[in-house]
Amino acid sequence: MSSQDLQARVKALEEELNRLKAHLRGGEIDSGVSSAISTSTKDIKPQEVDENSLRKKKRGADKPFDFSAHPHRHVALRLAYLGWHYQGFAVQENTDNTVEARLFEALLKTKLIQERQTSNYHRCGRTDKGVSAFSQVISIDLRSSQFGGGLGVTLPTVAEHKAKDTADELPYVKILNRVLPPDIRILQWAPVETGFSARFDCQSRTYRYYFPRGDLDVKLMAEAAKRYEGTHDFRNLCKMDVGNGVLQFQRTIISANVQPAQIDPNGSSDSHQLYVFQVKGLAFLYHQVRCMMALLLLIGQKLESPEIIDQLMDVDTNPRKPQYSMAVDYPLVLYDCHFEGVNWRNETEEEKHIMNSLHQHWVQNAVKTQVLLGMIQGLQTTNRDTVPLQCWLMEGSRQKKYQALLERPRCESLESRIQHFVKRGRLEQEEGENGEETMVFRGKRSKQSHQTASISHEVKAEVSS
Repeated sequence: MSSQDLQARVKALEEELNRLKAHLRGGEIDSGVSSAISTSTKDIKPQEVDENSLRKKKRGADKPFDFSAHPHRHVALRLAYLGWHYQGFAVQENTDNTVEARLFEALLKTKLIQERQTSNYHRCGRTDKGVSAFSQVISIDLRSSQFGGGLGVTLPTVAEHKAKDTADELPYVKILNRVLPPDIRILQWAPVETGFSARFDCQSRTYRYYFPRGDLDVKLMAEAAKRYEGTHDFRNLCKMDVGNGVLQFQRTIISANVQPAQIDPNGSSDSHQLYVFQVKGLAFLYHQVRCMMALLLLIGQKLESPEIIDQLMDVDTNPRKPQYSMAVDYPLVLYDCHFEGVNWRNETEEEKHIMNSLHQHWVQNAVKTQVLLGMIQGLQTTNRDTVPLQCWLMEGSRQKKYQALLERPRCESLESRIQHFVKRGRLEQEEGENGEETMVFRGKRSKQSHQTASISHEVKAEVSS
């Protein structure tokens, strides 16, 4: 470029600059400025922007959450869940489809706990596959915002307070419900003493079992249910869990009754009307409520008399359980767990979300119920023969000819089960303080240790002979 061309170019740029300054002073931005800005940004490649943001994200992801800088608080959580699609509440080795597995996934994801092993965790009840709960309770240590201390709060050894003493506690209900499945909801939380245990501090547990009236004699069932009240040996009304150290089968039932699920002011005796068996006790055995309900269903069908309850709780006369099917799982609900002195806290805004979620489930299932009922009623109008509503709440196939319970084959006795697990090394006899022999649970052994124990037992037998 010649000197003249260069001078002309400089002069043109100066004129353009002055023009832009005039526009800027007038509060206008010329399209030329936008063009200049967009031209300058073209020099930055999108790939470079993405790489820079990824580096920043990666640096944040690599930085671990410092739990030691936060207080933790021992709390009780009250939760409800629909257990129909889960393999029970408690975590199991052979499946991750449990309520407890989903719960701990949420606790870890929200950084409320560092790991289960150090969370001081206890559960109130252990519901089976298909069983739901309205008031399951757990106790656990959760991350807290209370640097000023409080009930159940443990402060970090080194912490910067930074005016956090008056901060509100973390909204535990809202935090967890945002990441839990829609059929698992946290209802309330409560601060508790550090030594509080949801399992051992529970005063009572209440179960409900829902069933249609059908052709059942519900009045007879209600009278029979009262026989459960009091302290009895329920070894013939449960699954004997001797392999896990359960050797004592006396349990106390505070109340047991059968009543309509909803009071009908017209006194209707519709076979489709729902009833509920409600039982309240201090603690329950494995499958106990479902076995109790099975007997009531047999009594309601007039297949057994109410006296069968007393006969099966008389373990001196009937030490071995007759073989019978228990009631199915899905109508059973752990309805309440009662604790003294626990002040539950509600999160008002979250209550609306919980109600909406439960309403959604109810609408879906109520509509399906009415669709089926409409089909049944449609068939009844065209079919002169009345088909009674059978009892479909017993596991297994229906017997063509009913065999009375006390005439059936019997399960192993408690003593036989104990000896079985003594041989396997999971139970051991020890001498107590008063010289009495007691059974001590040693837990499961590996296959190799079981084989070693068997060989040792055989050697001792040979030496003694």
